[in-house]
Amino acid sequence: MKNSFTALMVLLAGMCGGLAEKPKSTQRSDQKGWLVESDQVTLFVTRQGGHMAPVTFFRGSDFPVAPYYISPWQGEEHDYPVPVLVPLRGDFFCMPFGGNGDAFNGEQHPPHGETAGSRWDLEGMERENGVTTLSLQLETEVRPGTVSKKLHLKEGQNVIYTTHHITGFQGRTSLGHHATLAMPEEEGAFRISHSPIRFGYTNPTQFSVPANAEYQQLGIRKRFQSLSSVPSIFEGAPPVDCSRLPQKKGYADLLQIFPKDTAGKPAWLAAVRADQGWLWFSMKDPKVLTSTVMWIENGGRHGLPWFGRNNCVGLEDVTAYFADGLKPSASDNLLTGEGVKTSLDLTGDLSVHYIQGVVKIPEGFDEVSDVVFGKGEATFVAKSGTRVTVPVNHGFLSTGKL
Repeated sequence: MKNSFTALMVLLAGMCGGLAEKPKSTQRSDQKGWLVESDQVTLFVTRQGGHMAPVTFFRGSDFPVAPYYISPWQGEEHDYPVPVLVPLRGDFFCMPFGGNGDAFNGEQHPPHGETAGSRWDLEGMERENGVTTLSLQLETEVRPGTVSKKLHLKEGQNVIYTTHHITGFQGRTSLGHHATLAMPEEEGAFRISHSPIRFGYTNPTQFSVPANAEYQQLGIRKRFQSLSSVPSIFEGAPPVDCSRLPQKKGYADLLQIFPKDTAGKPAWLAAVRADQGWLWFSMKDPKVLTSTVMWIENGGRHGLPWFGRNNCVGLEDVTAYFADGLKPSASDNLLTGEGVKTSLDLTGDLSVHYIQGVVKIPEGFDEVSDVVFGKGEATFVAKSGTRVTVPVNHGFLSTGKL
């Protein structure tokens, strides 16, 4: 009956040019927000910060997949030091991306910007031609502007298509997506892959400060060529394999990688859970989001509200200088000296399109070595040679249309 009703609604939407609906206002993991569904995906987005989680892919199957992290302090009463920590979960849009500890041109933005911690307003929900779209909006105050958030779900696909349309936010900014996945407890169970990179860097300063009850294992300002061999902070220690997570418990680290020219194709990230038979992926236009920040956290912070409880990985597609914030990103820095763009000049409107999804993988699929793009589909190729092809409208990254 439910599937018949959904099919009828989709048919009516196609005939009428779009069917407006009111999304379900609800609460998940102690945050208020809105729930939107397709035949494959259930998605919750928080009112505060616009954080996306919980999200369930393959929701009607015997083995649904909910890959996103939700911070363990939800529902606890704390004097949170910054707004973004209150709902911290899943994926959220940051502008300006980073800590923003220093003012820039007289502007003092909160960590990861107002987009990650302020209250979003509901614009509405619409179903048209098999696509359900939830629309939210935020008016920024520190630097006046409007950000429109659109989350699209397409029938038959385990994919989320996201657009952030920015108007009026004039001047230079860092920005990006902060996709954060929950990690397993078993060391090395998560296999992280990416499209070819030019190089990577560990954080240029101490990321986790012991005086603040924080600890790291990666070196400082170290250049590397592979996630599987990242320099350690400990003298004489072997490199750290950051392509297999989680690593040793008790550390919190940050690094950044920079994709090679993709010849007009999407840049991609993938995280494989072979033990559970699925992979998560993201796709982006590397000319808009020029790099990926990896936040690797496994019980390495012991201050409020962390208390050593975190086990997650941020696979954050951004244009930014590490997580240092707007001022370092908009200035000459280590990365601009290597030809990497770390900020965007918003002299007009900008739309940032992004794709995330989940794929069920066959037995023997170990980790992604390549992604082959066809018309309306993508084939994930494993190092073992196993392949799996799924529908995904990757042209959305350039057109914003489905």
